[in-house]
Amino acid sequence: MNNDILMVRVYLHEADQGKRKRLMQEILALLQERHAVQGVTVFRAIAGMGASGEVRAEDVLRLNVDLPIVVEFFDEPKVAEAAIALLDGLVSLLASVIEDRIGLRVEGS
Repeated sequence: MNNDILMVRVYLHEADQGKRKRLMQEILALLQERHAVQGVTVFRAIAGMGASGEVRAEDVLRLNVDLPIVVEFFDEPKVAEAAIALLDGLVSLLASVIEDRIGLRVEGS
């Protein structure tokens, strides 16, 4: 039995726009509509720094906050790679890690 999983992380900012709505919402909708993966989790950071070196952090005094967001999903490598192909052209930074021998057990639906 093959227990390999592929974990994918998509790095965004809150203000990133897709074609019709926020990019995060477009990614979630696309993965849901195509039943592309078992599940998706979105993490909202309190601070972060990207390749530009600009630090983005939550600040009570700022009304317009553009914090980092990570959309994370995992599944069997073949399924996760198909989901990555769905996201091609939507996002610029995807990171994937192959995890070996991790049991994936899904209960309920």
